[in-house]
Amino acid sequence: MRTIHVEAPGLLTTVQDLGRPGYGTLGVSASGAADAIALRLGNRLVGNSENAAALEMTLLGGAFSFSDRMVVALTGSDFGATLDGHAVPLWTALNVAPGQKLQVGSTRSSARCYLCVQGGITVKMFLGSASTHLLSGLGGLQGRALRKGDVLSVGPASSEFSHKRIAADVLDQLAARKTLRVTEGPQWGGFSESAKNLFLTSTYRVTEEANRMGLRLEGAPINSTSETPMITEGVSLGAIQIPSGGQPIILFVEQQTTGGYPKIANIISADMASVGQLRPRDEIRFERVSMEEARRLLVQQERLVTSELPNL
Repeated sequence: MRTIHVEAPGLLTTVQDLGRPGYGTLGVSASGAADAIALRLGNRLVGNSENAAALEMTLLGGAFSFSDRMVVALTGSDFGATLDGHAVPLWTALNVAPGQKLQVGSTRSSARCYLCVQGGITVKMFLGSASTHLLSGLGGLQGRALRKGDVLSVGPASSEFSHKRIAADVLDQLAARKTLRVTEGPQWGGFSESAKNLFLTSTYRVTEEANRMGLRLEGAPINSTSETPMITEGVSLGAIQIPSGGQPIILFVEQQTTGGYPKIANIISADMASVGQLRPRDEIRFERVSMEEARRLLVQQERLVTSELPNL
């Protein structure tokens, strides 16, 4: 059996795939990779299906050794990784030998780095997904972050090693954004023109209360014109809630599935990966776009993500 040994777990390392959509009515949010673009590209580099399970590391990576020869790729943020002391390039398929040690350091850029391995990480599936849902303790490896001494099973190799990389121009176009594009939320009309203008012209800082469930922001407070309490309703991934204090909250991959705060806007699908790369104290702004523009941007992104991978 092919395995990866966890010699150091990092700050928060979990098993993630693309999540388990479709169970919101049961109160189960999709979870999955915070930066789905990085996961998909990493899996393509090593010859997996895009949904294969990989390791998601947050802010500080771990140390891993390999029982067999394996094809791996690191994607997402630059964590200054080394293999037996030698620098490892991002966005490139690599061949690792049995016993070699991959050391993933702390972030040099954004929040999350992904370790994809040919064959994928194999864990017990929950509702059709391998993703870890930390708040409920379900999925992944016993529903938790990795610990020192964990041993992860890896699926069988699917093909011969191919030294592929992601083209620089593709990476430039897929780079994480700090101006997040949004469409109008369900309660957009419940905010005054001055409040909406303030929301779209202000700079917000990501607070320390930012995790896979949501990101609390601090900045200019936004007030709703409605004084009538909302009835709790379903909420979507990327919804931007405005609680009573007026400080926005971006709902993320382990979000609650219902909520009673007004939602002024929603992050577009093409920018959700950028949300997954935000760190505490990062500063962001919002830009309003139409639904038609949001669809166009998503189609454009999909063309980039599925474009041919060049060989080195």
